[in-house]
Amino acid sequence: MQHFQIDLQLFAGEKTEKATPKRKREAREKGQVLQSKEINSAFVLFFAFLTLNFLGKYWTKSIFSFYIKVTGYSSNIDSIFTYKNMNLLLNDTVFVLLRLASPILLVSLVVGLICSYLQVGFLFTTKPLNIKLDRINPFNGFKRLFSLNSIVELVKALIKTSILIYVTISYLIKEYSNILNVFDMSIISTVQYLWKIVFNLALRSSLVLIALAVLDYLYKKWEYEKELKMSKHEVKEEFKQTEGDPLVKSKIKEKQRQMAMSRMMQDVPKADVVITNPTHFAVALVYDDNIDTAPKVIAKGKDLIAQNIKKIAKTNDIPLVENKPLAQNLFYTVEIGEVIPPKLYEAVAEVLAYVYSIKN
Repeated sequence: MQHFQIDLQLFAGEKTEKATPKRKREAREKGQVLQSKEINSAFVLFFAFLTLNFLGKYWTKSIFSFYIKVTGYSSNIDSIFTYKNMNLLLNDTVFVLLRLASPILLVSLVVGLICSYLQVGFLFTTKPLNIKLDRINPFNGFKRLFSLNSIVELVKALIKTSILIYVTISYLIKEYSNILNVFDMSIISTVQYLWKIVFNLALRSSLVLIALAVLDYLYKKWEYEKELKMSKHEVKEEFKQTEGDPLVKSKIKEKQRQMAMSRMMQDVPKADVVITNPTHFAVALVYDDNIDTAPKVIAKGKDLIAQNIKKIAKTNDIPLVENKPLAQNLFYTVEIGEVIPPKLYEAVAEVLAYVYSIKN
């Protein structure tokens, strides 16, 4: 039977992990954000036609007034081509166009900004404007032209166009009998009916585009998260950069513990007494009434450390007092460098009185 060996390192570069917050933040700073332009286009079109329908009477009056003004100029055809009248006609035309178009442009601008803000938030970066040589490389441009992303965009455009054509044709078929009666209507009724058809088509098309835009946004989100995915190695390296190498951190902590232990052992000769368990615990106390309000723990340890503390104490002729309950209480309740709590005053005072009596 033949066995195959697989090198797992081949899969180390496979991007299977979700992007970390740091990766997303860096991508955002580069201008790489989750955004669907279809959302902006669909909602801008929808609200633009709603505004247009809402301002229908205003538009009608403005156009009619402008028409009356122009016909007034045409009463004397020769006078139109004078510098003064041509200037007035041009100013009136520009003013009417601005007055009619400004509400639509303003609504489109506001809706576009709101859609962009809801998708991206506030972002200002110039990095996407940086010159990249690969963008002007003909070979890379050819690859982008026939890439999977280009094919997906083409399919989406075909689907969107097909649906819009279907919606338009189905609505026109529904209105076919009414359309034939247009020739029997008055001019005003004809204009009103044609506007009704245009508005209904625009409204239906906008709603279809909004539905397609939501689907496009979900696809863009999947594509965005897929593009930002990281390999296990990248996640590990990022963790090392932000949190530090775990091995190095453990060595630093170990070195810090050794230094703290060394300082503690250097303070043992300063102790007035070492209270023991006698074999498991050892706590060194010092009391200077000119500095401290109560006796202070300057060293403590358990098992092997306790034995070292007692060894140093014996070398420096520091009294060892065996008191199991007091030694355990001091070890568990008082940290190195802290004074003892009031509840232990009496017990420690008895020990110190005994030690001072021996020294005197």
